[in-house]
Amino acid sequence: MGFSGFGERLVDFYEGLEADNSKAYWTDNKAVHDEQVHAPMVALLAELEPEFGQGKVFRPYRDVRFSKDKTPYKTQCGGIAGGRFYLQVDAEGMFAAAGYYDTGTDQVERYRIAVADDRRGGALVAELDRLRAAGFTVEGNQLKRPPRGFDAEHPRADLLRHKSIYGARRWEPDDVLHTPECVDRVRAAWRALRPLSQWLDDHVGPSTQPRR
Repeated sequence: MGFSGFGERLVDFYEGLEADNSKAYWTDNKAVHDEQVHAPMVALLAELEPEFGQGKVFRPYRDVRFSKDKTPYKTQCGGIAGGRFYLQVDAEGMFAAAGYYDTGTDQVERYRIAVADDRRGGALVAELDRLRAAGFTVEGNQLKRPPRGFDAEHPRADLLRHKSIYGARRWEPDDVLHTPECVDRVRAAWRALRPLSQWLDDHVGPSTQPRR
């Protein structure tokens, strides 16, 4: 079945889960999650798969083994296409992103070298400026100051502080969320984010070392 929009009860479901993150609430409302959240997410990713790669919907259960927060369920539904294009729906609407979300030590090192280079770093600045002008935000884990070995007055000191970086856009809940046109919104966002993803692939690439 093709994508026809997320269910009308999506926002209510996640607002309720935020208020009562319990097995009892989940059990009572699991049909809403399965039919109005999970199934549409699967269908949307399948529709975009020919252009962006195989999709995967993340499990709704939190890994609480090493967390002080023992609430059992995620308060969002997330999915990824082609290993890089991310999509999320929750009580606040929809969120699309692309970039490097989690990096190994070797990736961080290559990223910093590329950013410090005037040609490659300048190209990244131009791409991020384009995204911001189009309504995207630039996000990721950052240090409080430029890393050791780099001048605090470097013209791209703000980018050198990043340990991960991605472009993102959020839409508040609206009628489009519940219609087939929602897939067009995601497609346009991921297309706009593709050059950033390509820059990272060209100058950083995959990690062969443990995550930090």
